[in-house]
Amino acid sequence: MRVNIQSIEYHLPETVISNEDLGRENTGWDMEILEKRTGVSKRHIVRPEETALDLAFHASEKFFRKHNIAKEEIDGLIFCTESTDHILPPNSCILHNKLGLSEDVLAFDFTLACSGYVYGLALAQGLIFSKSARRVLLVNADTYSKFINSHDRSTRVLFGDGAAVSLLTASDSAQGIVDIKCSTSGKDYDKFIIPAGGCRLPKSSDTSVPMQDKSGNIRTKENIHMDGLGILTFVNSKVPQQVTQILSRNGLSVNDIDLFIFHQASNMALDSIERILKIQPEKMFRNLKNLGNLVSASIPIALKDAMDQGRIQSGYKVVLSGFGVGLSWATAIVEF
Repeated sequence: MRVNIQSIEYHLPETVISNEDLGRENTGWDMEILEKRTGVSKRHIVRPEETALDLAFHASEKFFRKHNIAKEEIDGLIFCTESTDHILPPNSCILHNKLGLSEDVLAFDFTLACSGYVYGLALAQGLIFSKSARRVLLVNADTYSKFINSHDRSTRVLFGDGAAVSLLTASDSAQGIVDIKCSTSGKDYDKFIIPAGGCRLPKSSDTSVPMQDKSGNIRTKENIHMDGLGILTFVNSKVPQQVTQILSRNGLSVNDIDLFIFHQASNMALDSIERILKIQPEKMFRNLKNLGNLVSASIPIALKDAMDQGRIQSGYKVVLSGFGVGLSWATAIVEF
């Protein structure tokens, strides 16, 4: 038995912010260079009153409208987000109520970012293998725009908001998840962090004071702090190595894979991975130009777009790989 990604739907906010918009707001930013480095020309951003839970609800409703799946058939709900509506209860329980799911459905959140989709696949696979659930909705939704200082060039250009919903089911065919490998480097936790707002350092008048770094980026302790160079170094050293390891233990090479879908972090990150692994450019799927970095929703949205564009055919072997906050990274081989 394998666990199959049966179907995916996603939802994006209506508001679109282009690089031209950012350039008018921040006249000192060289948007041409920033677009070349990031690969992002526009991104969808939530309204002030809109949350990741709202995006997830719209994605879920779209899923049930478009697919022949009754809500009564769902018995597992996993919600991956770092943008919860409340400190407690978890988003999964609120979404469970909004969707009108049965009380027999298990529901929980987990807080990973850009590796969260592949980690979620591992969690869903474990639930299905252990017979704790049969049909699991994996929800990935984040609104990083709420954590970004509007004058932080390093993050403002990069991230968008969005939500994806995937249905994971058991499969007796060859289709499904072939293997998953998950890794963690906790010693590097501070390379991507929001220092204030949790129990360790609650929000206060001091944590809301803007600070400027040596590159001219402005942020408070309540905003995302990203060590861009440190993250890129981590990606280059860890991600290709993990991909090589999981391929090797399954008797595969890069040439045996029909499509690679990495977390859509930035052009710089994807270019580096492509070069190190010697992946043919036509086998690297990219959709970040009009979406930006969508955190844990990045991979499922890219996977859905690849399917819709006919880039994935029956029998194709696809590598999914995410990396980021934690620091954490995870790779899966999936046969479609």
